[in-house]
Amino acid sequence: MKVEAKIFNVITVFFFVSALVYGLWSREPVGTVALILVGALSLLIGSYFEFVARRIEPRPEDNPDAEISDGAGDLGFFSPGSYWPLGLAAAAAFAGLALAFFHAWMIVLSVGALLITIAGLVFEYHTGPDHE
Repeated sequence: MKVEAKIFNVITVFFFVSALVYGLWSREPVGTVALILVGALSLLIGSYFEFVARRIEPRPEDNPDAEISDGAGDLGFFSPGSYWPLGLAAAAAFAGLALAFFHAWMIVLSVGALLITIAGLVFEYHTGPDHE
């Protein structure tokens, strides 16, 4: 996580310097505020990565002397095939249409569909505490 933290810290410095140069050069407040906010958001992400990097063991990406084989092995569980993302995309598209036309009944139905599909995606492989 140290590599990612460094990347976002460099991006943060870039946006703050860009905001300073842009603010002095153009004297336009909206763009300056936007650049400052983007810098603050990248600072937030970089700070989070630094916070996490201090609490986990170093990964092979954080070791400059690491070999490619140090990163071998299982990276996690990935679903071999699931239809929940398709349903979630359809529910999100339905929610977008509902908000675009601002029909209350469509908004209620789309929120329900979104909650059902999100729960289905999140709990797809959950078998409960009794089944290990």
